[in-house]
Amino acid sequence: MKKHIPLFLALVISGTFFTACTEDFDEINENNNNPETVSPQFLLTNVISVSSDLNAYEQGFRQSNYLAQFSASIEFERIDRYEMGSNSEYWNAIFGLLSDIQSIKASKASNEAYNAVGAIMQSYLFSQLTDLWNDVPYTEALGALEGAFLPKYDTQESIYTDPETGIIAVLQKSVATLENSNATIEGDVLFNGDLTKWVKFANSLQVRYLMRISKRSTDFNALQTLADSGNLMQSNADNAVVPYLSSAPNQFPLFNASSGTYREHSMTATVDSVLKSWNDPRMAVLYSPTAATKNNATPEYTGLLNGQSTNTISSSGIDLNKISLFGSIFRDAPDGVDAQYMQYSETQFALAEAVAKGYISGNAATYYENAIAASFEYYNTVLPVDYMTRPEIALDGSENDITKILAQKWLSLISVGHEAWFNVRRTGIPNLKAGPDNFNEGKYPVRYLYPESEQASNNANYQEASARIGGDNINSKGWWEKD
Repeated sequence: MKKHIPLFLALVISGTFFTACTEDFDEINENNNNPETVSPQFLLTNVISVSSDLNAYEQGFRQSNYLAQFSASIEFERIDRYEMGSNSEYWNAIFGLLSDIQSIKASKASNEAYNAVGAIMQSYLFSQLTDLWNDVPYTEALGALEGAFLPKYDTQESIYTDPETGIIAVLQKSVATLENSNATIEGDVLFNGDLTKWVKFANSLQVRYLMRISKRSTDFNALQTLADSGNLMQSNADNAVVPYLSSAPNQFPLFNASSGTYREHSMTATVDSVLKSWNDPRMAVLYSPTAATKNNATPEYTGLLNGQSTNTISSSGIDLNKISLFGSIFRDAPDGVDAQYMQYSETQFALAEAVAKGYISGNAATYYENAIAASFEYYNTVLPVDYMTRPEIALDGSENDITKILAQKWLSLISVGHEAWFNVRRTGIPNLKAGPDNFNEGKYPVRYLYPESEQASNNANYQEASARIGGDNINSKGWWEKD
């Protein structure tokens, strides 16, 4: 298991601030609190530790799991009813981490490998911004470090596809740098300084993003090249995950959370239906038997419909002792899960989809079965001998193949930040329905609102971007997901 610095130290690093001193200036002429004086290894540790934890817990488990219908709330988590808000805490955290990456690049102790790895993380963080909010500051986003405090909002299309500054172009340049570099890095709590794994991660991110924008693409040569390269994630050993540890303060946050927080994450009727139709043993790992049957010889698993108010649940006579919660790996073990950026299985599912849709050549069934097997392995679950041949699972060359591939991919993305939500928005699979007491007129939401601070401090650019995307509301679709 990888070791990394305690999160509290990472937060201290992230919280560095500027101070000024006027007395004895000639003698005290170096500001030890300036972020540029922090070693790049500590900044890198901070960026990875903080962003992975946010992605896995606050953004993945506590938010996106409701939007992707892995979790159903019984009372307090109103995001399950699509009261979205701005998610401004994550917006601010991302920009703080992007500032740390700028400091890595500015550090005299940095090198080309640090810069390339920083650029990979920067691309990942900017993808989070644009996929959660649509058009966002990008090319001028960090201008405040140079005195430009009112950044323009770039279009989502340019953020992904600009041949010089776009996310995909930056990832390609980072790969080229790392493949030809003899430099080394420290503080890498993701891959322990293994630059070949960073290359595989960056290439696999390109697959993720090329599929993200596939509705707007006509040229899939880059995707074919990546598929043929042999330089993508090759197994679960290449997964981009940061393990939680058994000791504080590096434990999975739900382990120490209140019982009320835990009970707000019920198994959903969606998961119930899908996993039972597959007769899938991963159900017993991802979820717990109902309290009423946990001691039975054959325990039962039952899901709750998403998007219900407390009154609806009560008036329907639902017995919460007969509703399943999340499995012991999420609650009973401090290190039962990882903070995930990306698994090998996701890349294989993406390639299976690309072949099935005719974007690239290859064997869709091979990619698909590799992905399923990897998901079972990741969750330490025995793959049933007949699983791949079951009619509900096996690909048969029909139009149902896409649904099968994307439904399996959806399940594999549980707690991987907002990735499952992004894929549902892009593909409509599974066909998730708003719950009966939703606050969005029965519509499935596609973004968060822009933070209130943007309206106050960057209003002209905020207004321009809002008008361009069709209004600052949770139903304004991004460039890559519009029909």
